[in-house]
Amino acid sequence: AGIWGPPRTIAAEVLVRPADTGQVASILSICNELDQSVVIHGGLTGVVDGAWAENSDVVLSLERLAGVENIDPVGATLIAGAGTTLATVQDAAAEHGLMFPLDMGARGTATIGGNVATNAGGNRVIRYGMVRSLVLGLEVVLADGTVLSSMNQMIKNNAGYDLKQLFIGTEGTLGVVTRVIVRLLPQPGSRGTALVAIDDFDRVTRFLGYLHGACGGTLSAYEIMWHDYYSYMTQAWPALLPPDSAYYVLVELLGSDPARDGERFITVLDEAQTIGLIDTAVIAKSGAEEDSIWAIRDDVVRLQELKPMFLFDVSLPILSVEAYVKATRDALTEVWPDQQMFVFGHLGDGNIHLAISAGPSSGNARKDVEDLVYRPLGALGGSVSAEHGIGLEKKPYLDWCRSSAEIRVMKALKKTLDPKRILNPGKVFD
Repeated sequence: AGIWGPPRTIAAEVLVRPADTGQVASILSICNELDQSVVIHGGLTGVVDGAWAENSDVVLSLERLAGVENIDPVGATLIAGAGTTLATVQDAAAEHGLMFPLDMGARGTATIGGNVATNAGGNRVIRYGMVRSLVLGLEVVLADGTVLSSMNQMIKNNAGYDLKQLFIGTEGTLGVVTRVIVRLLPQPGSRGTALVAIDDFDRVTRFLGYLHGACGGTLSAYEIMWHDYYSYMTQAWPALLPPDSAYYVLVELLGSDPARDGERFITVLDEAQTIGLIDTAVIAKSGAEEDSIWAIRDDVVRLQELKPMFLFDVSLPILSVEAYVKATRDALTEVWPDQQMFVFGHLGDGNIHLAISAGPSSGNARKDVEDLVYRPLGALGGSVSAEHGIGLEKKPYLDWCRSSAEIRVMKALKKTLDPKRILNPGKVFD
């Protein structure tokens, strides 16, 4: 039911593969009539068991709802089926000199429908926002088979409620997304990628502020890797900087002036080093070097070599990150002296990932590890899920970062749109 977690086979005995919205509607209408639970499958790149199905469930795969239907290069919009991979959407936009800015390591497998269902974030949220800010319209099938077509192509449309928002980030529990309209942006004229080493966290945060001011809105990624993560990854990938610093930051700028942007980037980094914000930096000189830098950051699956391996996706105020990571590491070490914790993430938007190997290889320590990782977040104003969703894995901790009033409203929406609770049952909350 995803790319992470213990190896196991989904127990469901029935799989349906509709080819269009009408077939999805027919399937859900029948299932609703029979009180038959349905679990929706996209690219299966989720990491919180959001696609897990029991033997009593019907799996509704959207793999055949794939393909880009239309691109409007003037209005800068794209229409695609929910089963279309993110990479396909990106490539189709690029063919018209445009860009769909959502990006993540699983781009070749993750689907646009799944991205919508989880309100995916990825590597460029600092500049372009989450999926919610990129979606203009949706076609959704409700639990009873009703087709709700809100295929709006306009940025401005305040005619009544913006119903699409109900289905973005709700993990398929309120309806099944079948078609998506996204907005595109001009393809950047230049791309600059650098790997920067910094030895203390205060300068990491000040460097972020400096780039916001110095780069004129071109900063598109600010990815941080703690020493442990960088050192582990550079056992498999070329280390463009030696693994002896406390922090490594991947900086990406997307600009519009290829004749000057490269020199500006060099000047910005030189100035940052002169005033003591960074220790050293290397700028990618080719597409291959850019890919090499990103590979160090994106090759998270390599951590699965370690057993057990628990992956966490949390968010909290940037100024609280350093103390939180240290306290979590200390707490883990107190219980499991031989634990290994690898920290990385999208520091520019306060989202960090912790990959933790602790306890017996069977993974029996999971609940204890989760408690240590999640418990401090509420007091810090943080969240147990920054971008991966809740699914089954994080369901016990939803009320650690959401109020009882918020959860009551969530349940009221579920009862209204799916009164028989057939859609992704047991996910997010009971």
